Amino acid sequence: MSEEQVTYNTTDEFDRNYAGFWMRFWAYLADLIIVFSINGILLLPFKFINGGEAIDVGFWTVAGSLGAVVFYLYFLLMTKWFGQTLGKMIFGLRVVRSDEGPLGWSDLLFREVVGRFIYRVFFILSILYFVVAFTPQKQGIHDMIGSTRVVFDR
Repeated sequence: MSEEQVTYNTTDEFDRNYAGFWMRFWAYLADLIIVFSINGILLLPFKFINGGEAIDVGFWTVAGSLGAVVFYLYFLLMTKWFGQTLGKMIFGLRVVRSDEGPLGWSDLLFREVVGRFIYRVFFILSILYFVVAFTPQKQGIHDMIGSTRVVFDR
């Protein structure tokens, strides 16, 4: 094989431009507006059921449970199918695996569902989002759990 035919993979973890805290914050804020809008449209019929009273199912309400399902499915499915949510698309960000392989379901379940669930259920742990500002590869705890990084889209 001649030297011209040899190609090298120059994409390694050091030549990536990692997205910092503020870019990720604005993308997340855009995603929240989108998810709340979707929930507003999908859950509107529940205002006309039961005279506007919340329908309780044990500890939770039906509307609250469906809203949570929409929230987690939005982040999970958008990241799986497109590698980014609409908020990340707006700001030119993408989620990648640390080994540059395709995003797997297990990576995303841990990143998008388990990680976000921990942040939302234990509100005080939302402070851990600031970890992104201080790690070399701009990873949050949920990125570390899912072995992912958020980078600027090329």
